[in-house]
Amino acid sequence: MIIIQAKDYDEMSRKAALFIASQVLLKPNCLLGLATGSTPVGTYQELIRFHEEDGLSFQQVRTVNLDEYYGLPASHEQSYRFFMQENLFDHIDILPENTHVPDGLSRDPQAYGKEYDEMIASMGGIDLQLLGIGSNGHIAFNEPGRYFTAQTRLVDLNKNTIEDNARFFESADEVPRQAISMGMRSILGARRILILASGANKAEAVRDMLEGQVDPMIPASILQLHPNVTLVADNAALSLIS
Repeated sequence: MIIIQAKDYDEMSRKAALFIASQVLLKPNCLLGLATGSTPVGTYQELIRFHEEDGLSFQQVRTVNLDEYYGLPASHEQSYRFFMQENLFDHIDILPENTHVPDGLSRDPQAYGKEYDEMIASMGGIDLQLLGIGSNGHIAFNEPGRYFTAQTRLVDLNKNTIEDNARFFESADEVPRQAISMGMRSILGARRILILASGANKAEAVRDMLEGQVDPMIPASILQLHPNVTLVADNAALSLIS
């Protein structure tokens, strides 16, 4: 794993955006795996700036998102489809039909998860997967548990995850208790993985991901097994690394 240190969130965002932009320039029709949450917002803002000021084009780019809250329609302001439109898609020249976010209203999540994985495979697999890391070590909504799960599926959210995400809702009671999450097969099948971490609250998870054993109780630790992972993290997130 390559570690790129940044002094703060803004520098982390700039470095991550340059990494993604280089992928788009090298392969204009690449398949990008995208993440949501507060960590990648700055990265998306930088990509928008590259598009507006430097002419970076996303016309041929295709995207697949990691996850979506189960039970929220795409129009809900806390849905991840809404997030992606507000924070990236509506501000660049990507074609709407080339963007894919899991359907939070799927009536058969098990069948839908299989279809989502098959769709990714049919597009040749993910060229570059962007990830964040939860304070409990989760990636996407692959929560700590007894084993790693391969397929995209409906998951129950960990109490810690619900508490972390409560800041986006009126209260923790409004946070959905389930989500559709990409599984480890599609994530680890990506040719390159870029994971971001910012803030002291991520320091323990980053340490455990890098220095601990591969353990499903720290889902991000499975990235140790991938041959091409880059971590871009600020000083606070790296503060516990030996």
